[in-house]
Amino acid sequence: MTEILYMKDIESNYIREFDARVLDRGFDFVVLDRTAFYAVGGGQPSDTGRLSWSEGSTEVREVTKKGEIRHHLVQNPDIVPDELKGTLDWDRRYAHMRMHTAQHIVSGVVYDFYGGRTVGNQIYQDRSRIDFAPVTFTDEMLADIQSKCNDIFDKGTKVEISAISRDQLEKEVDAQRANLDLLPKSVRELRVVTIGDFDVCPCAGTHVRSLDEVGRLRIIKRDRKGKDRERVTYELDE
Repeated sequence: MTEILYMKDIESNYIREFDARVLDRGFDFVVLDRTAFYAVGGGQPSDTGRLSWSEGSTEVREVTKKGEIRHHLVQNPDIVPDELKGTLDWDRRYAHMRMHTAQHIVSGVVYDFYGGRTVGNQIYQDRSRIDFAPVTFTDEMLADIQSKCNDIFDKGTKVEISAISRDQLEKEVDAQRANLDLLPKSVRELRVVTIGDFDVCPCAGTHVRSLDEVGRLRIIKRDRKGKDRERVTYELDE
């Protein structure tokens, strides 16, 4: 089992370096007792970076997850010592944090004003996309969504992460808006991201402390992906 350092609260999302111990190794990976690297999942790519020690270092190309275990994909895992330091590629991580936080707001605005539910998303450093259904956007609707999101970002609302029971969350939020029905019923304790009055949603991704770190959103593309399903792609300016 790997301790996931960024899960606790919003400040833990800003951990850039950490000390760790190797628990296991395979053909192309090592398993650490603790990590700040995000593992690919939920539409968010994994972090990359380095594992280093006094005599050398190796690149972390990707991190994957198997239950509570994280596989850090590296070359020559047999040369990695038992004690090491992990360092994130911070520019990549921080871009994902901004993009993921923006995605919460875009998804909330589309659901609240146009009834479109988020049915898929993919985050990148330079752009991100969200699939919505059932909805058919017009240019005027997209301009309105962009404007509403930027108005919300301008408020600089704080982002919080906490652990909440499923029973409590089901009483407080719209289950479809928060995609609660997509989570297995067996999961009873949830990591929840709260952004003021704008969004409350279970999420294991990484996020910024405040909406004023997101920047300005610009919708750059719309694609039809099937009946009543559309994809919106956006960028963020500093």
